[in-house]
Amino acid sequence: MNKTQDFTKVMQDMMASMPVDTAAFQNAFKTQAAFGEKFAKVALEAAEKSTEITSKWAKDAIAKMGDVAKAKTEPTDYTKSFSDYASAAAEMAAENMAAFAEVAKKVQMETVELMLAAGKEASEDATNAVKKATADVTSVAKKAAAAAK
Repeated sequence: MNKTQDFTKVMQDMMASMPVDTAAFQNAFKTQAAFGEKFAKVALEAAEKSTEITSKWAKDAIAKMGDVAKAKTEPTDYTKSFSDYASAAAEMAAENMAAFAEVAKKVQMETVELMLAAGKEASEDATNAVKKATADVTSVAKKAAAAAK
């Protein structure tokens, strides 16, 4: 019966002969981790600001509702109170929606800046890796040519 050939040694020799720069992988990981941290910071700041807006909006609405809940002497005062609350609620909604829009705009701008920086960094890393790989392959080819003579 034929014995199956063990390719472990062949693969190890092949991988050992290929010029691979593990520092490039480490740098890529560090770069990715740094960008991940920056993206997380943008998201967390937006969440914090949105929470502040929501909390203030709720407090203001509750304070305005206090005026509606007060007992009144005339029935028309209830209508006026509800009308004033509705106007104030509409005004608060417009103000707070504008505040949310500002948060979203800031997040969008910061995200675009980070994406552009990430693209530039990735391009530079790729260029450097290709240059190094080319130099390594050229060096190996020259050694092989010298050994063949």
